[in-house]
Amino acid sequence: MVLRYDVIVIGGGHAGCEAACASANMGAKTCLVTMDMNKIAQMSCNPAIGGIAKGQIVREIDALGGQMGLVTDATSIQFRMLNVGKGPAVWSPRAQCDRGKFIWEWRKRLDETKNLEVWQDQADELIVEDKKAIGVRTIWGAEIYAKCVVVTAGTFLNGLMHIGRKMVAGGRIAEPAVPHFTESITQHGVVSARMKTGTPVRIDKRSVDFDEMEIQPGENRPYQFSYMNKGGALKQLPCWTVNTNEEVHRILRSGLDDSPLYNGQIQSIGPRYCPSIETKLMTFPERDKHPLFLEPEGEDTNEMYLNGFSSSLPMDVQIEALKKMPAFRNVRVYRPGYAIEYDFFDPTQLYHSLESKIIGNLFMAGQVNGTTGYEEAGGQGTLAGINAALKAGAESESQFSPLILHRDEAYIGVLIDDLVTKGVDEPYRMFTSRAEYRILLRQDDADARLTEKAYKLGLAKRDRFDWWMEKKEAIEEIETFCQNFAIKPRLINDALESLGTTPLQFGCKLVDLVNRPQLNLTNLSEIIAPLKEVLNRPSNRREEIAEAAEIRMKYKGYIEREKIVAEKMHRLENIKIRGHFNYEELQGLSTECRQKLMKIQPETLAQASRIPGVSPSDINVLLVLMGR
Repeated sequence: MVLRYDVIVIGGGHAGCEAACASANMGAKTCLVTMDMNKIAQMSCNPAIGGIAKGQIVREIDALGGQMGLVTDATSIQFRMLNVGKGPAVWSPRAQCDRGKFIWEWRKRLDETKNLEVWQDQADELIVEDKKAIGVRTIWGAEIYAKCVVVTAGTFLNGLMHIGRKMVAGGRIAEPAVPHFTESITQHGVVSARMKTGTPVRIDKRSVDFDEMEIQPGENRPYQFSYMNKGGALKQLPCWTVNTNEEVHRILRSGLDDSPLYNGQIQSIGPRYCPSIETKLMTFPERDKHPLFLEPEGEDTNEMYLNGFSSSLPMDVQIEALKKMPAFRNVRVYRPGYAIEYDFFDPTQLYHSLESKIIGNLFMAGQVNGTTGYEEAGGQGTLAGINAALKAGAESESQFSPLILHRDEAYIGVLIDDLVTKGVDEPYRMFTSRAEYRILLRQDDADARLTEKAYKLGLAKRDRFDWWMEKKEAIEEIETFCQNFAIKPRLINDALESLGTTPLQFGCKLVDLVNRPQLNLTNLSEIIAPLKEVLNRPSNRREEIAEAAEIRMKYKGYIEREKIVAEKMHRLENIKIRGHFNYEELQGLSTECRQKLMKIQPETLAQASRIPGVSPSDINVLLVLMGR
């Protein structure tokens, strides 16, 4: 059987679903190949979306016309805004989701997407001709051809699961691994390696003593991920916190001889920032307790996820240790935690478009690029799908103009630039600290940064663009009002003192009061009637609009300063160096610099400056050689 499309997406996880929708919405005839249509966008680990920096990525996916924010809002059972005690540059939304409903909401969106078909099968071989990907063969003998292929295979490539000394091939619990496919790619010169990740025990909530735990409710404030949503539909549920203790640690240590992480069974590197409970014990031996978070898997299930207790220890050790915590003295589990090893491909072999430098028309996204997390996968999938559709629609190679997001435009841009420039030696996870322009990459302004760009590409539709224009005008209206509205001291000083701030000596503009740390638009609107009238004018999600306007006023100086720094870096981005030099012959560069430049072949001088081992003096040498 032979099928033909513009774009094939292999893998129905978070990267694959976003890639398939993006490609199809761009007008490319797209086929999503997945092993199980009933596990589309499965949350293999934590049933939550967002978090530190990850929440910003979800907002960016949404601003680009992606689906993750919409699906999350429709299936959220708890929402929280993290880091609100810090500056808005690091505020990060996070939502607990109903795992089962998340899958079916995604299925619905895939089914409703024009130009998109789903083929339930397993990819077995990448078909390559003249160093270009032209399709895939499946285990059932189907041959599917396309102009571009996007690989988003997650943890399934030669996946191997571990519980104690027991090893079972699989890409996820109760699901088969994918053999052979890695080899069909590496035979063409693409380099692969192994990584490891893990997941915790799943607990029956009927066996938990919640009186021994501390409740962690969500927020009443109507935060959402998608700029297009008007409200969630599901019942909001709390999470719970509990701590391990010395007795728990003693039992866990007794099983370390059978731990695949410490007996030599697992050789690959796991995620530094999401360690197993046994790794925590070895890394922090002085700690007598570690926090755990018990999180619901859905509104209609008894299954709960124990965040912080990821483990691949023998199952009897895991369960015995759990029972030493009062809240779990009678615990029953659905399944123990496990670790999984899988193949990934060196991301420095990719262009910023996420196309392979070695096999043309082959794009890669998600964990196959060495990342971890649904959000990082979804962000890559969105860009890979966009660029695959753009290339499939280009009449020639020279007419292919990919969408590249720079480091000052999106966390997705930071993520991809880090991958293709620096590579990975452990599963990559996004943090706000990785972004040097994070005051420009706030969670509140993703639509300001990306929606018009996506609309011009045809990905963001008219309703999304119109909403952004409405929001943009509303924000500017509030800013203009505050910049022009005059404040008289005698009419407001008593109120200012009651709000804990210094009274005025002279008149000023309202924006000067907004910029005071003790004041904000909410408390000022209670004492300035015209402001309240402006804030209360009919509009969708007025609270979100007011928050965005306030941030822009309070942090204007920081924002402008960071824009100047970013503009200076853009000058280096405009200096193209790929193909200009034979680095091996440049004796003015350090040996390490020459080796790194030869391996990565950076596109621009700015990218070269971000490669570990390339010093500022090396960049100066290249500048001189470029005649600058």
